[in-house]
Amino acid sequence: MNDKIWLLVTALGMSFLGNVIAWFHMNGQFRWEWAKSQWWIILGGIPISYLFYYSTRMFYAYFGDYWSVRPIGFGIATLTFGMLTALVLHEVPSQRIIISLILAGVILYINLSVHIK
Repeated sequence: MNDKIWLLVTALGMSFLGNVIAWFHMNGQFRWEWAKSQWWIILGGIPISYLFYYSTRMFYAYFGDYWSVRPIGFGIATLTFGMLTALVLHEVPSQRIIISLILAGVILYINLSVHIK
């Protein structure tokens, strides 16, 4: 793979990882007592901020405009949230939510397929 594709793959991975940590940061409180700790609230935000900052920067370097960055971040965040909520909190999505998840996938597809060559 060329350097530009590696930039995109790294940005996607960092965004996904940031969203996973962010999910536990925000929603872990509903499952585990440790996730209510002030230390988790304070320290958990540090890796999340770095991952989102640098993934956004890499997406922008890859695409050259911010309008391509935001929909991809939205799609990754929505799909990650849906996956972790179902797996960890055992909440089954309703039909309305399933349609929203499908649309998030379509948003990702539309915004990535145009740029990957």
